[in-house]
Amino acid sequence: MNTKDFLRLGVPLGAATRRATDFVARFILGGGDKSRLHEEVAAIVANPSAFLADDLRKNFAKALLNAPPPPRAEPVKYYQWGEGLDHEAVMQMEKACLLPVSVAGALMPDAHVGYGLPIGGVLATENAVIPYAVGVDIACRMKMTVLDIPVRDLDQKQDRLTRAIEAETRFGVGAKFKERRTHDVLDADWSVSPITKQNKDKAWSQLGTSGSGNHFVEFGLFTAHGPIASAGESKELPVGTYVALLSHSGSRGTGAAVCDHYSKIAFNQFPDLPSELKRLAWLSLDSQEGQEYWNAMELMGQYAAANHACIHRHIAENLGATVLLDLENHHNFAWKEKHVIDGVEREVIVHRKGATPAGAGVLGIIPGSMATPGFFVSGKGNAESLNSASHGAGRAMSRKAANEKFNWKDVNRLLRERGVTLISSGLDEVPMAYKNIREVMEAQRDLVTVLGQFDPKLVKMAPAGERPED
Repeated sequence: MNTKDFLRLGVPLGAATRRATDFVARFILGGGDKSRLHEEVAAIVANPSAFLADDLRKNFAKALLNAPPPPRAEPVKYYQWGEGLDHEAVMQMEKACLLPVSVAGALMPDAHVGYGLPIGGVLATENAVIPYAVGVDIACRMKMTVLDIPVRDLDQKQDRLTRAIEAETRFGVGAKFKERRTHDVLDADWSVSPITKQNKDKAWSQLGTSGSGNHFVEFGLFTAHGPIASAGESKELPVGTYVALLSHSGSRGTGAAVCDHYSKIAFNQFPDLPSELKRLAWLSLDSQEGQEYWNAMELMGQYAAANHACIHRHIAENLGATVLLDLENHHNFAWKEKHVIDGVEREVIVHRKGATPAGAGVLGIIPGSMATPGFFVSGKGNAESLNSASHGAGRAMSRKAANEKFNWKDVNRLLRERGVTLISSGLDEVPMAYKNIREVMEAQRDLVTVLGQFDPKLVKMAPAGERPED
């Protein structure tokens, strides 16, 4: 018998096929009847548990029990928003929908290539979580606070605003505070996984920092198109234009350590996954590792929120400002949600990697770039998108391509034209490296309603040369 014969009998590729070959060889060497091989293999495939005590057949049986379910012959149904999306990003989505644990998907108009699942990819799975479908920067999120600062201060007191940003957060890989911040998240249970327990002190030192990559802290003009209230609040911000502080960052080094540890465990559990699906290896939520990862992810969500809370609180205090409105949302996260799949409502795990929750009435922030507007939105609860929307404009090119294509003379001219002051950044984050945010928003009109607009005026990102953490 050869590999093709094994596949026809339902033997998965990889370790199971190798053990099947060993079994056949030992069966024949032991004087077994060759004419019965097909029957023998079929019987073990049909009920491997029945042969675990059989010395001749147990290794083959164990390999069958440990084999990952085979990929689907056809991808599960997913919907796509936007035209002309990067082909590789679309193919990543197609491959993710071949996973045996996948049940539905969606691809947002800001989509571009990521690790495993594309950025802008939304994937629903059954009782399984995929570390790389959540992302390396677990619980990366947006936060905006509207402040009672006069609009004229954006021009007349720009140095004061710059000093506040630089005093109250830190940028760069490994950035931390010598005088550490405090927050209730430090009182949470950090022993939910060995990785969070080991990294608690590091997380404390980085509390309130911003990191690198596409992370930023910026002041700008926020225009409320109608009265707006923070989630759970009754007091509304009236229509008008205000000074607002906007930040984008995640769970820093500890979140990355959680992803690294549990993605490796997932890889090792499924060594025979096809190479193109390797980065989509999953953890069952019935397993200890799956529960550890889930609890660690939830903790990183709290920690990322605490980072933003510290940044905004300390900058507001530095300026002696009062917060008039407070808005925020996660991306790079997984949620347990109920969705109708194939006509039946069921609980699934929805991964939003670089995608914003957009259930009916759910508030979110979708930024553009350092020189293009961001939008404050309310979700429409589109079932085909799994209640999701884009998390930004999305990259139009790689970081390497941006560094090679652009120069600061042209970038600075554009920033002056847009009335934007840049404190620091690398060329890989300039506006031209991103898609047109207005086209992205137009492509998802059926996903969100725009309630307000944020126009950046004073922007700080990690300086050039820092390894991106996004």
